[in-house]
Amino acid sequence: MLSNMEAIATVGVRDIEKARAFYSQVLGLQEGEAAACTGGEVLSFKSGNSQIYVYRSEFAGTNQATAITWDVGERIGEVVAALKARGASFEHYDMEGMQREGDIHIGGGMKVAWLKDPDGNILNFAGR
Repeated sequence: MLSNMEAIATVGVRDIEKARAFYSQVLGLQEGEAAACTGGEVLSFKSGNSQIYVYRSEFAGTNQATAITWDVGERIGEVVAALKARGASFEHYDMEGMQREGDIHIGGGMKVAWLKDPDGNILNFAGR
């Protein structure tokens, strides 16, 4: 039923303006039009053919798992370097079967990097 429909990632944040700066300036996402009925409590960003909604929530940052993943393919090193140059600070995890080269975790034929937004939401960049 839903296999041909687009999905939208939604991420709760406490401070809309900090989120706007992070998602637009650090991640480089283009801000879109938010619905007028949201009263400025929801931001919309375009990422490829996907949408990301960032909304004000008292529960922001309480998810201890990945909230959004970008498949960046073979460009993972370039993407990580560009994000770091924009002020991103990457997370480092000890994971069985994975070794780390700088900020990129490598193992099992994949490369992965994680960072947190200002509210602690975990964002993932996966490549090969």
